[in-house]
Amino acid sequence: MIDNKKVLFSGMQATGNLTLGNYLGALKNWVSLSDEYECFYSVVDMHSITVRQDPATLRKRARALLTLYIAAGLDPEKNCIYYQSHVSCHAELAWILNCFTYMGELNRMTQFKDKAAKHADNINAGLFTYPVLMAADILLYQADVVPVGIDQMQHLEITRDIAQRFNGIYGDVFTIPEAYIGKTGAKIMSLQDPAKKMSKSDENVNASIYLMDDPDAIRRKCKRAVTDSVGEVRYSDEQPGVKNLISIYCACLGKTPEEVEREFAGRGYGELKEAVGEAVVSVLEPLQKRVAELEKDKSYIDGIIKNNAEKANYYAQKTLRKVQRKIGFPDRIR
Repeated sequence: MIDNKKVLFSGMQATGNLTLGNYLGALKNWVSLSDEYECFYSVVDMHSITVRQDPATLRKRARALLTLYIAAGLDPEKNCIYYQSHVSCHAELAWILNCFTYMGELNRMTQFKDKAAKHADNINAGLFTYPVLMAADILLYQADVVPVGIDQMQHLEITRDIAQRFNGIYGDVFTIPEAYIGKTGAKIMSLQDPAKKMSKSDENVNASIYLMDDPDAIRRKCKRAVTDSVGEVRYSDEQPGVKNLISIYCACLGKTPEEVEREFAGRGYGELKEAVGEAVVSVLEPLQKRVAELEKDKSYIDGIIKNNAEKANYYAQKTLRKVQRKIGFPDRIR
């Protein structure tokens, strides 16, 4: 608890370009949480280097992501928006927690298996211990809640296991985090393969709408979206491509699937795709305009980076020092 508020932690990797799915499924819904929670939103650039990165590109994307957080409506005065790499406590606590994590637990992590298969030429120790760094991210700030999707639930479970194990030995050091159950963000699927989520790492450029895509690119990708031969606009699992387009339309305009079905009754997929494209453009244009404004104000962004790193370090140091004392590290002479 901070100032009688529960603590919420979340973050996104500074790799690739954020998609419409990232925005509608997560980022858009973060904005309303600062009234209820003390929120820490990290640009998790330390996680990013488990896959080889071009240094200049990583720095550029990290700043772009932090700017997008703010452009999306996250107030940097109410929320702690910071670079993970600017808080060395993440790495220090991760090492300690590595010593309280079992190989068998890490071997069961499905994301390691998936990423190892994709990057067979670089199966490094960081990729294997990725969940421990994620646990450190969460436990450093004594987070009460963590917004997670189904694909991240396993990581939250191992975080809880590590924290409970440590607490069982040394007392109540860590808050045991719970999954954040709130307003469910829209689940946006690939425009080319609606059986899988829209992804910023998809090799098919037409599969994902990126937040900084220009209006023509957005309209073109929507027109090329996979549908089916049924020819009827229905929100049905039997029509996954059409269902995905309806989900996007609903999330952008605040409509229900039933309203959309009525709106497009007797109309074709071409009209639906055109309407979805315009709806997405209407949502992303203001965001893109705000990004452009923020990018021109270098000193403002630099100030946020500095001030929020200091705030994050303050709370992270409190937890790390407590952990270090518990496990027997010598006190620092000040």
